[in-house]
This record gives sequence, structure tokens and C-alpha cells, in this order.
Amino acid sequence: MAETTQTERDQVELSRREREARREIRVIGDPVLREHALTVTAFDRGLRKLAKRMIRIMHDAPGVGLAAPQVGVLQRVLVYDVDDDPRALVNPELDELSDEIEETDEGCLSVPGVTMPVSRPVSLRVRAFDAAGEPLEFHAEGLEARVIQHEFDHLEGVLIVDRTSRSARAAALRELREREDAGLRGAVGGGL
Repeated sequence: MAETTQTERDQVELSRREREARREIRVIGDPVLREHALTVTAFDRGLRKLAKRMIRIMHDAPGVGLAAPQVGVLQRVLVYDVDDDPRALVNPELDELSDEIEETDEGCLSVPGVTMPVSRPVSLRVRAFDAAGEPLEFHAEGLEARVIQHEFDHLEGVLIVDRTSRSARAAALRELREREDAGLRGAVGGGL
């Protein structure tokens, strides 16, 4: 009996944290999501706090990636966690994108409750800084490469609806309207 009560309390707490995180995430239609994020010039305590806050929101939402514009901050900062080791990338640059492309369904915390097919290179090179201002350079592939590209798009003002086919975009937008009309906007579904 005591275990059940603790499990129920844990579930209630997780649900509360998810609702709070989702309230902090900007959703499609918010103009900040279409803005080009600004280069970070100060690697200070505020930047480190922003990265920690974004990681908390990403985990609580739950998602595997989050970009600063999604929380209303127009700075070139993204966080992601594909292997239980959350990372922050500041002022990321992507190059050496592979010729090999893979199409996979993607979701997005800013386009809640829908997924759509998105084609992306399967590997790339990342150059960035961590939240303390230390330079990073590495190659990413598979899910890590996909998540980084998805979050990088947010820094450029690009959403997954811009990266899919016209018919998939129309279906996703129709589903979002129907969910909003039913009062369910943001109530279900995770994302990158």
C-alpha cells in the first residue's frame, strides 16, 4: 500500500513538472520561433543558468533537445540529451554534412502532438562552445546528428513544418487546429 502511494505521488509530481515545462515552451504561431537567434558574446553565469534551465525543461517536457528560442530567448544556444549525458552547444556551426540522407518522423516540443517525415543528413561535424566558453569540435551521426540539426533549425527560425512535404505539413497543421479546437493544444506528445 505504501509503495502504491509513493508511486502515485511520483506520477503526480512528474505530471506537474511536465505541465510546468510545457507552459515555458513557445509553440507554433509564436513569432519568436521565426526569429534568427543572436550570437552569444558573454559566457557568464547567466548563460550557464540558461543552459541548466533549458536542460531541466527539456527533460521535464519530455524531449531530447531544446533551443533557446523555444523558451523565448533569442540566443544561439541549444541543449540535447540522447545518451543520458546532456550537452549544451553555444554558437554552433554545422558542416561536413553527409551526402547520405535519411527520412524519419520527427516531433517537436513547439509543434506539440504531431510528427512528420523530415529528411536530414545522417552525419555532420559540429563546432561550438560549451556554456563555460570552452571550444568543442566533434562528429555526430544518427540520432545525435538529427537532434542537433533539428535544434539548429530553431536557431535559424525554421520549424519541422518547413522541412516536410506540403501534404505532411497540411495534415500536421490540420491536426493542430483540431486539437486546439478541442482544447488539447500542447496536452500530449513529446518531441525533439
